[in-house]
Amino acid sequence: MELLRPGLLDGYVIALGAGPFAPPLAALGAIPETLPDSCAEDEADAHARAALVAHGELHTLVLDLRPAFGSGGHEGLRRALDGAWVTIRAVAVAAWIEPGRPGRVLLVAPPPSAEDPAAEGLRAAAENVARTLSIEWARHGVTTVAITPGARTGDGELATLVAYLASPAGDYFSGARLSLGESGAVAETPSAG
Repeated sequence: MELLRPGLLDGYVIALGAGPFAPPLAALGAIPETLPDSCAEDEADAHARAALVAHGELHTLVLDLRPAFGSGGHEGLRRALDGAWVTIRAVAVAAWIEPGRPGRVLLVAPPPSAEDPAAEGLRAAAENVARTLSIEWARHGVTTVAITPGARTGDGELATLVAYLASPAGDYFSGARLSLGESGAVAETPSAG
């Protein structure tokens, strides 16, 4: 986080699912709003609306797919994707589409796994969701990005990239997959077409 200037996210309201990002984002001035763990659309909707009432707006939704993926396999893949879609749709409609405000969705996928092909399936699915929603919701000002860590990427590196993408600099990214390599370097997967 020392790469980013203090106060970078001052006043930014960021909705977060499970994961380690609330403390580092708060350290940069963000107001973290933790979403409920359930996959209930009405709970995610109510939480997004409550954040709007409390803070006036909601800037970014950060969904860490790793906790829902858990031990992996087909069940983990299904659980992570179903939960992500329910949450994304509920928050986007309540916080951005209905009130006519821009917003941002950041999806953090699990690292690659040679033992579990479902991990790569979830990484590809996160990219597909980001690309599809970037087209579908562009008219609403909603941008989406998938982040795919390397096998040894630490939470600190992920938090730095999440903070950067949640900041005004993140306005330039939508429909992209940003991959963190073994050295922490970021490579954008180019859009097809």
